[in-house]
Amino acid sequence: MTTRRSKTAPAGLSREGIVAVALRVADDEGLAAASMRRIAQELGVDPMSLYRHVGAKDGLLDLMTDAVVAGIERPAPAATWVETARDLMLSARRTMIRHPWAAEVIKSRPDPTPAALRHLDTLLGVLREGGVSLDLTHHALHVLGSRVLGFSEDLYDDKARDRPETTAAQAAAWARELPRIAEMALASTHEGALGGCDDDEEFAFSLDLILDGLEQRRRAEHGRSVAS
Repeated sequence: MTTRRSKTAPAGLSREGIVAVALRVADDEGLAAASMRRIAQELGVDPMSLYRHVGAKDGLLDLMTDAVVAGIERPAPAATWVETARDLMLSARRTMIRHPWAAEVIKSRPDPTPAALRHLDTLLGVLREGGVSLDLTHHALHVLGSRVLGFSEDLYDDKARDRPETTAAQAAAWARELPRIAEMALASTHEGALGGCDDDEEFAFSLDLILDGLEQRRRAEHGRSVAS
């Protein structure tokens, strides 16, 4: 019996070809579908042959996320370092949205991939060339966290389960012991009890808040150095 070969598979098996198929399957059907057996079926090869090119599944995951991060477009320099940094991280976010499984994999990996390190080096270069001190750049890296790669971790995962809309009766019940939560639940535009946020809007808001704060700190540092 002849094993089916994917129309997108390369003529000869290669690391790049394996990763390309794994990315397509993960993007289309979710990461769980991108098993070594499934990828081998798509390529029309024996599963064991994949291991010679990408190692075990962990090795393939590293290669997949590295390919995703390597695909982040570097926008042209803007008028200020703040705008350039913002554009770069929003570009990273657009990439993560195209590969919705990637953020969880990146968070699970113990070490950054080569492409992630290059992306980080580019962002740090934007800050340093914009006049941000090394000390402030170090603080910025901690504050920005995963936003550097286009995603952020919320306090609670409001996508983990369906949440009913907050009713007036529920808010009234909360108001007795949780008055501020009740206030927020009724006033917010979110769908449900503090859930259903516009993730893109919240990402941009937090990014602007951090970058504007860093710029204020940079100006204050510069003013002190000039005064001294």
